[in-house]
Amino acid sequence: MRKFGVEEELLLIDPDTLTLRPVSERAIRLHEPDLAEQDLQHELFLQQIESATEPCDDVDGLVRALRAARRTASKAAQDAGAAAVAVGTPVLWDTGGDVTPDDRYRRMLETYGAIGRQSLVCGMHVHVEIASDEEAVGVIDHIRPWIPVLMAIAVNTPFHQGVDTSYASWRAHVWGSWPSAGPVEPFGEFAGYRAVIDDMVSSGAAMDEGMVYFDVRRSPSYPTVEVRVCDVCTDVEVAALVAVLSRALVMTTAHDWSRGRPLANWRVDLLRAARWRASRYGLTERLIDPANRDLRPAPDALRSLARYVADALDETGDGPYVTQGIERLVANGSGADRQRAVANKYGRLSAVVEDLLRRTGPIA
Repeated sequence: MRKFGVEEELLLIDPDTLTLRPVSERAIRLHEPDLAEQDLQHELFLQQIESATEPCDDVDGLVRALRAARRTASKAAQDAGAAAVAVGTPVLWDTGGDVTPDDRYRRMLETYGAIGRQSLVCGMHVHVEIASDEEAVGVIDHIRPWIPVLMAIAVNTPFHQGVDTSYASWRAHVWGSWPSAGPVEPFGEFAGYRAVIDDMVSSGAAMDEGMVYFDVRRSPSYPTVEVRVCDVCTDVEVAALVAVLSRALVMTTAHDWSRGRPLANWRVDLLRAARWRASRYGLTERLIDPANRDLRPAPDALRSLARYVADALDETGDGPYVTQGIERLVANGSGADRQRAVANKYGRLSAVVEDLLRRTGPIA
């Protein structure tokens, strides 16, 4: 059973004014004696904080770990006079982010300018255990067509700085402006992957390997592949569904690679088109179904993904969880759909932030 875990980036918000609060340094400092090294981390801006689960074996353990990680982040934020909110973009207009006082972060903003300054956005990263660097690259090569479907499940950023962007995931477009971000060509083997990383760094498109923001990458820090395309999800159940499907995709594509299955011939420009549809429409329109490359209603594409990873889900026992999760999404809509429904019901974006606060935690 491959272990898996989740990192979540959260916004820090004043619970009274609903505006951003730059207090991550204080939040982490107050709790440093009680934190394991990986529990809470700084992000690019002081208005963000990152939480992480420990590696988990099963979905029940992951859900418990996600709730525990959010409790830790919520308590740290509360003690610093803020609330940690699981949303990928600032919903209300704000003056912008205060860069975390760290030399690396300062260099990032100096080097990449407005790309860095606009990147006050929060994602969710799923780590899945791999056996070797070669297997990691095999997974990265084979998994590419299915990544936009995962993105569509997690869309949760329709609003940005007081504006309805018309997108289900505006974060995807903000993050995609980094020169090292997005879908990639197949690498073939780890040596090819390593050569591309080195070229990205030598070109200046990334300052170091940690700044190589491929949609799926071999983690620079852990023996995992890291799926990096998703908005942070307000509902823990949706985050867990994304993580379970990510693990099943890694298992399935690792099997395809080990058996020498030929890669599906997907050009990067078509992958970008698939990502655009996922980020633009989420679950409300049609997606490119990787099984046949047809435009199909989003629920059909989700079920196609479940069929593709069915053997892996049988192995982990996660099939019923995925079936129920997909049908719940089809019935209730995405996080982006929920935000727009709240905005329409109450006629103000502050109601959206209030709803996000309630649903993020603190979680008992």
